[in-house]
Amino acid sequence: MLGDLMGNMQQKQEEMKNSLAGITVTASAEGVTIVGDAAKHIKDVSISAEYLATERKEELEDLVLVAINDYMEKVAAVEAQASQSLINDMLPGMGGMFGL
Repeated sequence: MLGDLMGNMQQKQEEMKNSLAGITVTASAEGVTIVGDAAKHIKDVSISAEYLATERKEELEDLVLVAINDYMEKVAAVEAQASQSLINDMLPGMGGMFGL
C-alpha cells in the first residue's frame, strides 16, 4: 500500500510539474518585463528602449533584478497552490494538517 502511495505521489508530482509548465507567469518592474512558466523557465525578457542608453545601465540592471524576483515570488505562489491541490487530492481532508 505504501509503495502504491509513493508511486502515485511520484506520478502526481510529474503531472503537477507538467501542469506548471503550462502556466504563464508575467512580472514587470517599470520598463522591464519577464515572462516564463510556473516551472521556473524564463521564456522572454523585454526591456523598454528608454533603458538601453549606456548611462542608465545600473538602473536597468536593478530593474531586471526586481522583475526576476517578482517573477520568482509569483511562481512560488503558483507552486504552493498546486502543491496544496496535490495534497488535497491524495489525502482528502488532511491538507490543513500540514499548514498549507
